[in-house]
Amino acid sequence: MKTLRLAQLLLLFFSVVGAALLNAAEPYPLDYFAVRSAVSNVEVSPNGKHVAMLSNPSKDGDPYIEVYKTDNLDGKPFRLNADPMEITSFYWVTDDVIVFRARQQVRDKIDGFNQGVYEFVLASVNIKKKKIKKYEQAGASISNILPAKKNKVIYSFVPGNFKSSKLSSAFRPRAYYELNLKTGAKRLMFRGKISMGQVETNGEGKPWLARGFDIQTGTLSWFARVNGEGEWEEFYSQHEDSFEEFSVKGYDTEKPHIYFVVANNGKDKAGLWEYDVRAKKFGELIYARKDVDIVGTLSHSNYWTDPDKQVAVSYTTDRTHREFFDGQEAAVYQQLQGIVPDAYYIRVNSRSRDGNTLTVYNQGPRDPGSYYLLHKGNFNKIGSTYPLLKPEGLADVKYIKYKARDGRTIPAYITVPNGKPPFPAVVMPHGGPFVAEGIRYDEWAQMLANNGYLVLQPQYRGSRGHGMEHYLSAFNTEAGGQGGYKMQDDKDDGMMYLVEQGLADKDRLAFYGWSYGGYAALIAAARAQNIYQCSIAGAAVTDNQYQVNHYRARIRGSGKLEQLRFWDDSISPIEEVDKVNIPLLVIHGSVDQRVPPAHAHKYMSEVKKLGKKVSYVELDGADHFSNTLFYNHQKQLYDSIIGFLKNECGPGGL
Repeated sequence: MKTLRLAQLLLLFFSVVGAALLNAAEPYPLDYFAVRSAVSNVEVSPNGKHVAMLSNPSKDGDPYIEVYKTDNLDGKPFRLNADPMEITSFYWVTDDVIVFRARQQVRDKIDGFNQGVYEFVLASVNIKKKKIKKYEQAGASISNILPAKKNKVIYSFVPGNFKSSKLSSAFRPRAYYELNLKTGAKRLMFRGKISMGQVETNGEGKPWLARGFDIQTGTLSWFARVNGEGEWEEFYSQHEDSFEEFSVKGYDTEKPHIYFVVANNGKDKAGLWEYDVRAKKFGELIYARKDVDIVGTLSHSNYWTDPDKQVAVSYTTDRTHREFFDGQEAAVYQQLQGIVPDAYYIRVNSRSRDGNTLTVYNQGPRDPGSYYLLHKGNFNKIGSTYPLLKPEGLADVKYIKYKARDGRTIPAYITVPNGKPPFPAVVMPHGGPFVAEGIRYDEWAQMLANNGYLVLQPQYRGSRGHGMEHYLSAFNTEAGGQGGYKMQDDKDDGMMYLVEQGLADKDRLAFYGWSYGGYAALIAAARAQNIYQCSIAGAAVTDNQYQVNHYRARIRGSGKLEQLRFWDDSISPIEEVDKVNIPLLVIHGSVDQRVPPAHAHKYMSEVKKLGKKVSYVELDGADHFSNTLFYNHQKQLYDSIIGFLKNECGPGGL
């Protein structure tokens, strides 16, 4: 199969520039981590006769859709690109029609906070007739591919009158249209308003769930239409200041008035609950844990026959685990666990209508991502996202817990390089900071580990997924925001724990982070009693007030309490420049919409005034998010990081 030869094409490229595959004891060239995904988004057609994927045989090109016959994977594929646009995702909607989303850079500079340089369009292609249709609604995204309605999908977008609204994006209502892919005709299904604007539809396209907001009372409300029929009825509400989780994940297809919700319901850890929308009350607690929150549910593997069925509940500790309440689906995943190499996180990401043909995705510390096809009893590998990265050259990830200096238990992941400890070590906290992190394959951690560095990723206070109290302790206390205070201690204490365990060398410690992690890296560089030899701050918030003032006037409720208490009370790096006492590297994208590049420019201006020796790298054309970091950005980023660690991190480098 030609897709399987993508690795050969990439290897040919590296042989031309003088690089070759190295054995497991030597680091891979940084290019191997910087290249774009070779294969992604592998899906089988509803009739099981074709398998489509996004393929990219070059290190820095845009992907194209490639379609093979499942009976002849070595045959000539149908190929489609969207030049000058980049295809970002696609879905099968009929046996012959694929709908896809594409983006194009339309400006060189950001158009304000959270206003990036890309615009998106929808289009479809008939692989039999080889005809493409473009649908003109800018910014639209697919909400439902409607398995019960041939040639129809539901798309949605934020109408123009709400795009510039000062309301947080969480409250902006969307308009929903049913689109006939064959004729291009569209039918308005539901035009959202603030009081009822976020709608979910079932496999038949019937709205069954909506969410709204009352600006006057500050009340969030949820509405139901059982089986998508009858009038909307409010079934649950809570004040916007509440920090409690309440999110609807689906409903019981046999008892459609029973919804499945992830909620705290007065408890520290969020669990999966039944909720009776007719009686308007919680029912049975389906599953909960004492150590972590429930992440959500897993949908049935066959979207064409069971689009609305939930089959398992999931949670994350050392890895993502599932507890099934559907025996047949449990058996499918158990069988796959036994036949997929380096099985770690497995997902059936598409299945034919008859259930006999399916594609499977696996990802883990020693597998950046692999796709498989099960067809007519044969189980074959379709391709790898990064075929140059072999399992033996990658590193294991371990889940640990340690005590912070005030006694709080901090869960963490460590990526352990091949070799013997103690290792030089890098703490790499996640961005956010108020997000949940579960490690499957982390490119940055693996790149660092492949170069000999032990990587610590702590779930410091404020991280989600570990209960309400752990989250709130970052800002909702008498002491206020803990950025630069106890949240920073959590990172330092984790590194010293690794030193005590004999895993890390206390004289070779470094800090690297992106976004909030970059903010923490700036704080680390200015700590009075510094345990680090150097620090690297990527896409960092350097000025707390400059950042929060972008959205101070348009956030409300718990989001406002979280953001203002955190940023207003925490240490601001721009005020600590004079205290920087270790080598520091600042990296920023030139079109970063989430943390505008003015953050880096202001910080470096202060550096210059004070005569501090701080290095700066700007990634031209890079936004804040990973899907906007192309090969040239990644290569420059990785070269900068490794070069800095080895040559400028302390007297002898790390």
